[in-house]
Amino acid sequence: MSDELAPATLLFVDDEPGILSALRRLFRPHGYRILIAESGQLGLAELEKTPVDLVISDMRMPEMDGASFLKEVRQRWPQTIRILLTGYADVGSTVAAINEGQIYRYIAKPWDDNEILGIVRDALERNRLESENKRLTALAQAQNEELKTLNASLEHKVAERTAELQQALGFVEQTHAELKKAFLSSVQVFAGLSELRSAQAGSRMAGHGRRVADMARNLALRMKLPENDVQNIMLAGLLHDIGKMGLPDDLLGKAFNTLNPEQRALVMKHPVIGQNILMAIEKFKETAILVRHHHEHFDGNGYPDRLAGIAIPKGCRILSVVNDYDALQVGTLVQRPLQPEEALAFLVDNSGKRYDPAVVDAFVKQIAETKRGGITEIPMRPMHLKPGMVLSRDLLHKDGYLLFAKGSALTADVIGQMVKLEQGEKQNLTLYIRQEEK
Repeated sequence: MSDELAPATLLFVDDEPGILSALRRLFRPHGYRILIAESGQLGLAELEKTPVDLVISDMRMPEMDGASFLKEVRQRWPQTIRILLTGYADVGSTVAAINEGQIYRYIAKPWDDNEILGIVRDALERNRLESENKRLTALAQAQNEELKTLNASLEHKVAERTAELQQALGFVEQTHAELKKAFLSSVQVFAGLSELRSAQAGSRMAGHGRRVADMARNLALRMKLPENDVQNIMLAGLLHDIGKMGLPDDLLGKAFNTLNPEQRALVMKHPVIGQNILMAIEKFKETAILVRHHHEHFDGNGYPDRLAGIAIPKGCRILSVVNDYDALQVGTLVQRPLQPEEALAFLVDNSGKRYDPAVVDAFVKQIAETKRGGITEIPMRPMHLKPGMVLSRDLLHKDGYLLFAKGSALTADVIGQMVKLEQGEKQNLTLYIRQEEK
């Protein structure tokens, strides 16, 4: 087919010069390029020389009729549109031309000018659209093939890159695991040195750091702290007493409440010393803050900075409860080592003063859940009681008389009376509540 911008080329084939002249006069004003041939053989010769968009051939011609001519055109130039001019007496030949030449249309003589012009225009437009569709289809197929090739190449490159990244990630994970192992080993060394120093001085603190770290980690998880905070609290539990390594031997094993003012002042420096030791290591900076403040009290009477309430980091409030619970049992906080129940009662009695009440409540539940074998008891302050709870011990007034007997079920009124009694006498009440182990 000719270039889309060029005028369409038409070939008229007829053995009658008058027909050819009439067709040429009709189509030339419409911008077509016109070729004529007075026989089928001459028409084939013209097609061999010039690309033709559309052929109009008469049916009745000597030597080669229109059906034979158009059949040859179909075989050699299938893209050329074929139209047959035929008379009413040529029905059989017309059918043969339709079947063998696969003509686009046949037009009966005499033709209608407007009709034949419209048929040719529609045929050329249809042929143009089909050619454009074929061109676009071929282009799409070629682009699809290019895309497949590109995708295959890209998939190969992605696979190679993924393998490289996986290998690199494996190296990173291995390195990270080794660094983490080395880091934790360093922590264990520091904690071991601290406990070794205490053991050499005859202190009863062996295993204290590990116990504090374990309980503090579990309590932080129970209180749903972020993973990074849990990790730092655990590390601080292991290293919270590292600042005591420089203390004299005679102070390491003594209960804090038995020290004189000068000795207390010396011991009270260990949180800051511990922070200074750890601050030099980048990974210990957050842990160092927890070490500095693990002796702060909820009411602001702790040390070294006398922080109070929520100004104390939550991790420090957790460490304060857990550290004192263990210290009470080994005898480094008060002179006589306490039993676990007594240590827990001490925490409850000092809830809201030394300790964060929310942390104490969570720790009391944690301790209760670690016990097994029947009925256990939980020490509680009056403001945390609930109706239906049952006393596991007699509740005595400070003057020695019985307030409520063991086995008493608490009501809302009774709980209200206890809260008022505690507030009126300005002395904490600790009640032991029976808990059925599930």
